[in-house]
Amino acid sequence: MADHPAAVNGVVCSVPTAIAVTSSDLVLPPHDRQTPPAAVPSLDTLDGALMGMHTLIEQHGYVIALYPAATDPAVTRRLHTVRSVLESDRIALLAVDLPPLGLALLAQQLRQLSMCDFSPGVLASSARLLAHYIYAGAHLGSVAKLDRVPVSLKSHAKSWVPGAQFAVLANPRAQLVRVGQAELAGPEFGTRLLVAQGQAPSDWVTATLAPAWRVQGVAPVPLPAESARWWGTGKIVEFAAGLHDVSVLYQLVSSVRREECHWCGLELIGDRCGFCAAPLAAHSELPVALGRAGTPAGASGTTVRALPRGTT
Repeated sequence: MADHPAAVNGVVCSVPTAIAVTSSDLVLPPHDRQTPPAAVPSLDTLDGALMGMHTLIEQHGYVIALYPAATDPAVTRRLHTVRSVLESDRIALLAVDLPPLGLALLAQQLRQLSMCDFSPGVLASSARLLAHYIYAGAHLGSVAKLDRVPVSLKSHAKSWVPGAQFAVLANPRAQLVRVGQAELAGPEFGTRLLVAQGQAPSDWVTATLAPAWRVQGVAPVPLPAESARWWGTGKIVEFAAGLHDVSVLYQLVSSVRREECHWCGLELIGDRCGFCAAPLAAHSELPVALGRAGTPAGASGTTVRALPRGTT
């Protein structure tokens, strides 16, 4: 693989590992010229999928493919079939349990980090860490068909009341409130907020939620095609807040101790290899418990603290 060093905010970078997603609507615009595009391999036919993935491996060396945990089982089977037929240990298949816009944001963060000096194994295993810092939710007019987040019978009943509005947080912890009666728990660190309007446009996210969360910027983006199905309604304004400065993302990932996968030999952080899915060897001292803010504990048992509010 060719090596073309570059620098992003003082972070030494190199030719990127390919970050792939299963549909083009999960590809967010890059922050800058250095952020590489996401790959969208064709999954319509097995031959097309094999050719596309083989080309990515030839060009990039390694491929990290993100797909929704709730995706069509046929898509999941096609991805695993491709990896099996190619007999490649350079393809990481990561099922992500995030709403569509949250997954798109995670893919964008990995695209940013792919330019940095992380090995493919560290980059793949960092997806689970980064996901804990993504606040993904939606403003809904009804929760009658919402099955991704626990909904009480009382909330179901209220969803039939004309004019009822709900704010729902799916990640990093589930929360559902009636708009105007309670607030969603937001991040305690600086974030950029992505907002995607559905069939019922509303300014509640930008006018109320964004100031309450003290976001450092708001960016409108197209609504992913799967969002209406995921949230159970097309009357939706989906949002996702997360870290956007590559130097902060770099600091977060590099602060976690690296291990070597006992199965495939790649580097990893956390408790599982992103490429072969092997768990961390039992003899390792690296704790796998997550702290209150969803951050992994360090090797000494000291929790990596959440980034302070206002950090850029």
